Amino acid sequence: MINAEKNRLLALKILNPSARELEHGLELHKNSLVFDAYGFMPLCGGCSSRTEELIAAGASRDELHYADEMHHMVEGFHDPRIRKLLRETWDFGGVDCIFQNCGEESNDAELLLKRLGNYTRTIDYCSETYERCAFPDRLEQIRARGNKALYITTNGVPLPSHFTSAEENLHLIETFFNLGVRMMHLTYNRRNLIGDGCAETANAGLSDFGRMTIAEMNRAGVIPDVAHSGQRTSLEAAQCSSKPVVASHTTAGKISSHYRAKCDEVIEAIKKTNGYVGICCYPAFLQGRKNINALLDHIDYVAKTFGVDHVAIGTDRCATLSEYVWASNAPNNRKFWEQYWRAPGSGPNDPEDFASMAWTNWPLFTVGLVMRGYSDSDIQKIIGGNVMRVCRDSLA
Repeated sequence: MINAEKNRLLALKILNPSARELEHGLELHKNSLVFDAYGFMPLCGGCSSRTEELIAAGASRDELHYADEMHHMVEGFHDPRIRKLLRETWDFGGVDCIFQNCGEESNDAELLLKRLGNYTRTIDYCSETYERCAFPDRLEQIRARGNKALYITTNGVPLPSHFTSAEENLHLIETFFNLGVRMMHLTYNRRNLIGDGCAETANAGLSDFGRMTIAEMNRAGVIPDVAHSGQRTSLEAAQCSSKPVVASHTTAGKISSHYRAKCDEVIEAIKKTNGYVGICCYPAFLQGRKNINALLDHIDYVAKTFGVDHVAIGTDRCATLSEYVWASNAPNNRKFWEQYWRAPGSGPNDPEDFASMAWTNWPLFTVGLVMRGYSDSDIQKIIGGNVMRVCRDSLA
């Protein structure tokens, strides 16, 4: 656990809870089902043993990217020390389940399958820690067995490369549901066939095909996620959905001008679907105080303006089990079209602000909510109950 103890002490210094608040918060966290509304399992560091070989062979950017992901998601866990550290990190963070991103930022079904395959292999390999969960009512059973769960999402709706009708273009939604996927991004930062992404300068909204996509997601039981969608796309998605819509990892636009934030009109529309807004742990997105207190400020705003039933915590973070190592002779490449495009206004993340919201600091998020005066039952909704409700409703 890289710097986990240091990060916890830093967050405690910022929060400055009383002994009673700290004790009660930690105990409540321990006794509650904690469900990260969007995040990543702890990953290995290091570097793939194949990287140098692939570079010498003239491998493409995509080959190198895949080899790197294979190491961090799969190969690194062959080391029994890393697997032991994996379990210790989960226990330190006190999280029971993550809505795990198991797909590339794309609509390309082959790309989505590659990452989904990696995570499926890891869950199977690390069975002493993990169970894959496709039905929310089984989470309590998994927790009772002392295991951790991954509930799967993808950063895109899978679409075939060739199709002749809109209906044919949507059949892979059910295929991926059958593979365990329970939530999908409608868009990433850019525009696609469904609608506009949040970082597009345009704000064109949901397409006709996008409306058909949401109808099929509703039918199949897949949650529409507008975390990376534009304001109008997000609004219209919520307005046309017959089941809950979520913004799994975002911020409140009323107190952040960042393009990833959601305005009040969008949050109200999400509320009307009985969905939730998951507040993420990125200082640049939160703005304001930018540390763990900013996270709590955004939770406060959504809870007090729209109701405690409609806010969650989607960290968008993971813990790294060892230092990342990059090949010194790795070629320079242009940035990926979908994954890493950032619009102006993102800004840098201060290391200490970032550290105060480390994934391993999840128990202190609960302590912070105790300090803000939330009841135990309301805190349990925020740290997992609301996600569980939406997961159930989407399958009804």
